Amino acid sequence: MADQNNFYDFIPGRSGLLKGVSGSPENTVPNVNGHIHTPHSFSAFGNIRQAFEMAKAEGVKVLGINDFYTTDGYEEFAAIAREYAIFPLFNIEFMALQEDMQREGVRVNDPNNPGRTYFSGKGLHFPVRMSESSHLKMRVVQEESNRQTREMIDQLNGFLTGSGIDLKFDAVEMQQQLAKNLLRERHIAKALRLAVFGKYAAGEDRLSCFERLFSGKKVKSQMNDFAGLENEIRGNLLKAGGAAFVAEDPRAFLTLQEVKDLIIDAGGIPCYPVLLDDASGKFTDYEGDWEKLLQNLSENRVYCIELIPGRNDYTILKNFVRFFHRHNFVITFGTEHNTPQLDPVKITCRGGIPLDDELLSINYEGAAVVAAHQYLKARGEEGYLSGYEAKQHQLDEFIGLGKEVISAFVKH
Repeated sequence: MADQNNFYDFIPGRSGLLKGVSGSPENTVPNVNGHIHTPHSFSAFGNIRQAFEMAKAEGVKVLGINDFYTTDGYEEFAAIAREYAIFPLFNIEFMALQEDMQREGVRVNDPNNPGRTYFSGKGLHFPVRMSESSHLKMRVVQEESNRQTREMIDQLNGFLTGSGIDLKFDAVEMQQQLAKNLLRERHIAKALRLAVFGKYAAGEDRLSCFERLFSGKKVKSQMNDFAGLENEIRGNLLKAGGAAFVAEDPRAFLTLQEVKDLIIDAGGIPCYPVLLDDASGKFTDYEGDWEKLLQNLSENRVYCIELIPGRNDYTILKNFVRFFHRHNFVITFGTEHNTPQLDPVKITCRGGIPLDDELLSINYEGAAVVAAHQYLKARGEEGYLSGYEAKQHQLDEFIGLGKEVISAFVKH
């Protein structure tokens, strides 16, 4: 593992970096992916190293870990980042609940659940450092999430027994074999798909079993489409109306303010993940009016946003990014990789349309701000935030410093 206490020691001091000591080449815009999940939550990657292997092969120079509810992967992520000379961003993700919006039926950045709000923290302390109160809140949401998943496994076992399907699952074994600290719904879908494949060798037998699991519904995915099959399992059995569905307890969620407080306490930058357009060009209630979204984020003292371009139309994405870029928001992009589908690490828009030079540059600038923030906080200095307020008037300075930090790390 990396020596955490000396993680940035080989990088020159701030004054040296701003003078260009690292020799960062001008006009060089590296590929950046600021949001991937690892097996510490759920991931398409078999392990953290695979993510870096793919990033190196695809020319990605900055990679951000962004697991749900946990920083457990940071140490390994840091060690492999140094090995591959790929700059690491230390991020985290939560699901918050805004009860007022839930009551009003307002969809925020979850298209199906009003009030539920995905929210990220960017550039947390490394080594990890937060108050005991924040640690406790993290443990509570982890345990509540795992409790719900265990109840879903019990429900699934009851359904299998009642349907005469000779399969049974143990939550402890499933966690040991497929997960880390967090056991999630997607792990159940993967375990069930693997169990069916293990029990039946022939494609027709597997197809027949899935149709029994789906109460007679036809299977849409091919037997070699693992991601598609697991998504069908989730849709038919684990979502609302499914035989193994268990509603989430409100205790599994923090409020948005609690999430922001925790992120600040852990040294990070609060960041709103934008869902943007769906395949039919529609937006959620919260995101449809960009001026209003800007106002809401600013009033909540959130000055950083992120997007997953692979799910967005190129033109809509670009117009949206330009709008928030004009208002001095820090903007980063990612791929998530929190489904079974192992897509490239290099970011593209929906349909595989590549990012143009402007989008690549904005993404790099956003990552540079996070990199500068991490670097300064690790040196005991104030980062991009002063309390809750972003130093938007110093944005160019942070971009310049962060580019030098990234360049020095990659060259080392």
